[in-house]
Amino acid sequence: MGLEKIAEKLDSYYDRLERGKATKIKPSHVEKAIVKLNARQEALNRELLEARKPSKKERLQCKLATVRTQIERAEWLLDQIGA
Repeated sequence: MGLEKIAEKLDSYYDRLERGKATKIKPSHVEKAIVKLNARQEALNRELLEARKPSKKERLQCKLATVRTQIERAEWLLDQIGA
C-alpha cells in the first residue's frame, strides 16, 4: 500500500470519527497503517543517507516530513478510538 492510499484511509477514518462512527474503525487497521508508515520512514531514511544529489535529498526530506505527519495523525486517531 502506497503512502497516498494510507493517507486516504486515514482521511476516511477521520471522517468517520467526525460523524460519530468511530466504533466502526478497528484499532488493528490503524495499527497496521502505522507499521507500514514506520517501514516507509525507515526506507526513506536509508535512501536519504545514500543520496548524493541535493535535489534528491530535498525531495526525500519532504517525503519524510509527510510520513512523519501521517504517523502523528494515525497515532492521534488510535488514541481517540480508545485502543
